[in-house]
Amino acid sequence: MKVKEVEKHIVDWLKEYAASAGVSGFTVGISGGIDSALVSTLCCKTGLATHLVSLPIHQASSHLSRASQHIKQLLASYPNAQGMEIDLSHTFDTLKDIMPTSEDEKKYLLSCANDRSRLRMIALYHVAAISGTLVVGTGNKIEDFGVGFFTKWGDGGVDISPIGDLTKSQVYELSRYIGVGDTILTASPSDGLFDNDQNDEMQLGATYPELEWAMDMVSQGKTPQDFTGRQREVMDIYISRNRANQHKIRPIPVCSIPEEYLI
Repeated sequence: MKVKEVEKHIVDWLKEYAASAGVSGFTVGISGGIDSALVSTLCCKTGLATHLVSLPIHQASSHLSRASQHIKQLLASYPNAQGMEIDLSHTFDTLKDIMPTSEDEKKYLLSCANDRSRLRMIALYHVAAISGTLVVGTGNKIEDFGVGFFTKWGDGGVDISPIGDLTKSQVYELSRYIGVGDTILTASPSDGLFDNDQNDEMQLGATYPELEWAMDMVSQGKTPQDFTGRQREVMDIYISRNRANQHKIRPIPVCSIPEEYLI
């Protein structure tokens, strides 16, 4: 990947989009992970107002520390950057207390995790609305269009997606080039939506390089039957998640009414 050209392309695209939308800049949620670190840095590089928002909800201390450190580094380097923390822990607890529970613990925990993501989306859009900025997505290609590893109307609820055409491996490559800190580069990828410190691999059942390989194989028309062992297992994981999450990957289905019914 030609990282210098990719960096310039994304920064120019962000500036052009902001100008065409008539906004003053960007709002980015900072999680302490690699994707938000890359996106926030690219937004800062535009020279436009960039609001860096940490949104803890009973967050693991390691996530909070990385997010805080990253925000401080950007604030020190870019005068157009503004940082803030909005602690949503109490808000989440209040919501959780009034919501129904479930005997299926797995479904209940996933629902609560998605609630966290959607609360963060609300907060980001509040900041964006009062500052006249766009909410910038931090999803990458494998998450958004491969396995659908995001929350519908949570971290998937954004205005623009600057790294949605980059694989996770390319995200790391570009992040190293633009100087994202080592603590973030070396941390295990995690969505930070659970009380524990579980990482993405534990949830997905495969690493990002494995899933990127499977995505490439599927694009070439390969099926799980073309492989054995771990490769077949990864193909099964990828295809299963891709099919199950089409409701997130594809646009909302619209019921098309025959014209003669509308006359």
